[in-house]
Amino acid sequence: MIIIYKKLNEIVKYAVAALLCTCVLGITGAYAQKDTTVHVQKEEDFYKILSVPIPDDILLEVGGMTFLPNDELAVSTRRGEVWIISNPYMKNGAMPRYRLFAQGMHEVLGLNYIRGDIYAVQRSELTRLRDLNGDGEADEYETVYSWPLAGNYHEFAYGPVLDKDGNMIITLNLAWVGDHGESLSKWHGWMIKISPDGKMKPYAAGMRSPAAFALNDKGDIFYSENQGDWVGSGSITHVAEGDFVGNPASLVWSGLPESNVKLKKEDIPDTNEPKYDVAQRVPGLKPPSVWFPHTILGISTSGILNYDNKGKMGPFEGQLFVGDQGQSKIMRVFLEKVKGVYQGIVFPFREGFSSGILRMNWGSDGSMFVGMTSRGWGATGRAPYGLQRLSWNGKTPFEMKSVEARPDGFEITFTQPVDAVAARDGASYAVTRFTYQYHHNYGSPIINSGACPVRAIEVSPDRMKVRLVIDSLKLGYIHEIKAEGVLSADRNTLLHNFGYYTLNQIPDGGKLAITDANKVQSMSHHHVMNNAGKASPSAVAANAKYLTRMPASWKNKVDRTLTMGTKPGLKFDKTTLTVKAGEHVKLVFNNNDDMMHNMVITRPGAANSVGEAATRLGLAGERVSYVPAMQDVLFHTRLLEPTKSETIYFTAPDQPGEYPYICTFPGHYLAMRGVLVVTR
Repeated sequence: MIIIYKKLNEIVKYAVAALLCTCVLGITGAYAQKDTTVHVQKEEDFYKILSVPIPDDILLEVGGMTFLPNDELAVSTRRGEVWIISNPYMKNGAMPRYRLFAQGMHEVLGLNYIRGDIYAVQRSELTRLRDLNGDGEADEYETVYSWPLAGNYHEFAYGPVLDKDGNMIITLNLAWVGDHGESLSKWHGWMIKISPDGKMKPYAAGMRSPAAFALNDKGDIFYSENQGDWVGSGSITHVAEGDFVGNPASLVWSGLPESNVKLKKEDIPDTNEPKYDVAQRVPGLKPPSVWFPHTILGISTSGILNYDNKGKMGPFEGQLFVGDQGQSKIMRVFLEKVKGVYQGIVFPFREGFSSGILRMNWGSDGSMFVGMTSRGWGATGRAPYGLQRLSWNGKTPFEMKSVEARPDGFEITFTQPVDAVAARDGASYAVTRFTYQYHHNYGSPIINSGACPVRAIEVSPDRMKVRLVIDSLKLGYIHEIKAEGVLSADRNTLLHNFGYYTLNQIPDGGKLAITDANKVQSMSHHHVMNNAGKASPSAVAANAKYLTRMPASWKNKVDRTLTMGTKPGLKFDKTTLTVKAGEHVKLVFNNNDDMMHNMVITRPGAANSVGEAATRLGLAGERVSYVPAMQDVLFHTRLLEPTKSETIYFTAPDQPGEYPYICTFPGHYLAMRGVLVVTR
């Protein structure tokens, strides 16, 4: 009996132990299950925007910025002043201090500290500013070099940027006459260089409105261009001596002995072909290094800042940051040189600045100072001017760090390891190619759009890179690369899941062998070009929302005629219109501005949702005039080019109330709005 009892006791003991072990393993297993939660990243999680206070009596419409050796920040303004700001970092909680250094100049849109002096670019000259008596104010305004003006409002001048040989680089805008650019004064539309002893040399031609330029880490010059005549969309372009970058108005001076550009205006065809195609038969014509799709990544490309900041703005060393005046945001550009030609990809970086971005500079603490103004140039940031700082908190976002061309597609490098399953899924990607027309018209619609199917995917062993084998690549075209389904190993979404690669050259080298392991299977669904949620794009229909002919049922009788125009600064010329319920209305919409606009009347309270949906249309937006197919859209015009007009007809709502009207061109709805008041 005793023996039996002992044996039974051992069995029970082992059984209890086994049960406990099972429970523990079950609990552990439950905790060990893979986290399937997807974490959505936001820009503000990594990059913080801080405002630098500006005294109420200072109109700091920033035109130029430069840091001084003592870490003070010099800021020039459109009103012809130069202010010196002490403690712009607001260290120890102290407020910045402003001191007026120079005044009485003419629209100073560029500033630099060079060889111990402050140099300012006014509308008509390069000026050296000197404080001779040490009282903190400029005593001497020395003209280093001047150029003629015709008096046109658009003859802006920018610079000076110092090149690697010590020369000062300056660009001169074309004048704006009617609906096109003209070089009314010598060397306008050109990039020029001025030596330390004040001698001028024409460097390159074909610029329209070259608001900014900078050197990359190799010392090569890149300039930013704005959409306009002969410019389908914004871009940055590598500029070498003797280049012609596209606008033929500047070629009126190419016959002068000092000119290093020999093309004539008549050499430039006006055929609506892509610029790259024209450049293949016009020697000297330089296509952009990177195109910025209009409305998607900017509408008014501005400052360029080389990332030489020792890793204080994230893992993007050697890349360029590019600002946008109209959309108040900053983009990021990765460049590579293929067969001696620059090309690359542009990504979003940070939006939400308070005004239109014009200038950017690195502070000694690694933060980015951003100078802004919107007078005469409308911006989504509602403030008329501003000075802000962008700082990084040290956390690395999950991003496409770079995209490089391959003989058969592209290779994406990420900032963090990817989730291998998601990265190998063909449904995670969508690639579309398109381009713009090169012609005398203002801007261009998207043309020749087409899908580029992904045929194979290879993930690197360390999961930091993904190679895509892609069909239908085309030289000179912009390639939209979407990676919406890619996740990090930690289940983070990409902070920005798209970019636009400009393919000017295809590199040599081996192609990826397509195997059963990397081949993309036929996808059960297709990626849609837009991401408008409930609002999917459709062609602008001739229905009750868009009527350009008076309905026959009106019997040639209009109850009320309204006329609406536009003003510079993203404004309608009327903020209130009044009609009676049920009236037959004729609306004449005149676009008097130098930007594209439409007019969209919405249901009460729906202005923001309609504007947001229009922005999300992406590449599809232009063909539908940025009017989303939504019930909240009541009536609308099409998108009008500058100086164009359109008449529409509609029956006023039966219900009295306030019906907002907005411009739905991306970003404009934030500022460009009014109210249609319907009365009984």
